[in-house]
Amino acid sequence: MTNSAQEGREALGLRLREIRRDAGVTGRDLAAREGWHESKVSRIEHGKARPSSDDIRAYCRHCGAGDELPELLATLHAVDSAYLEWRRVLGGGIKRAQQVVMRNEAAAQFIRNYEPQVIPGLLQTAEYAEAKLRSVIQFYNLPNDLDSGVSKRMERQQILYKRGRRFHFLISEKSLYGTVGNDSVMGGQLDRLMSIIGMPRVALGIVPLTAETVVSVENFMMFDNRMVKVEGHTAELTVTQPREIALYGRAFDVLAGQSVTGEKARRLIRAAMDIRRSSDQ
Repeated sequence: MTNSAQEGREALGLRLREIRRDAGVTGRDLAAREGWHESKVSRIEHGKARPSSDDIRAYCRHCGAGDELPELLATLHAVDSAYLEWRRVLGGGIKRAQQVVMRNEAAAQFIRNYEPQVIPGLLQTAEYAEAKLRSVIQFYNLPNDLDSGVSKRMERQQILYKRGRRFHFLISEKSLYGTVGNDSVMGGQLDRLMSIIGMPRVALGIVPLTAETVVSVENFMMFDNRMVKVEGHTAELTVTQPREIALYGRAFDVLAGQSVTGEKARRLIRAAMDIRRSSDQ
């Protein structure tokens, strides 16, 4: 999975290696045919060097994978543009970033969201959102539009109550214990999660800390089966290729299978509440 421009490049390199190996072409043979230094193939396939569009065409030509070319070039373009696009969106302020997300959410009937570190934006209280967005503004040195950003995030949550929409949220048990703001903020947020359980058309699963690490992924959001947004520290990747979307779908299904719901999820939330209460005494 990819969560930054660098990891996107690594994923592209891995796909190129698969194409070469499936064709029975060695790295040395490919380099010789193109007049490359032998190390170039290894650097590309391990994400150490950015392949050019001509490099990708060479892979497809020598490995009989011409049908893969459009998808590979589209992936290269997505990786190249990811960093600049994310900085452009963030540079416009938190409110603008929320508006971009709202447009994607409005166009989807089924939204799946996995968050291993924090509470998803659509489930945040205003106090939690304020603390989280304040830290984002400070970390990235963004224009300070905190109040309007929080208001827009709260406005986003109205979609949870619209008919014809379905939502499936997965969070890690870790996010119940990581402090955003302070204990008071976290107490309110945990109460909010308790109220989410049982909401119509909204499913919430919590992946226990003891769950086996089967897939290692960062946060991602799936909009139907047409697009995945993967947010990293330096880039946001937009995944639109069916093969890659299917992989995220499989990862989500694995995590959902590991998660607990209903009363079991409530018990995990209560345990986190109890620890915070005991620390205040």
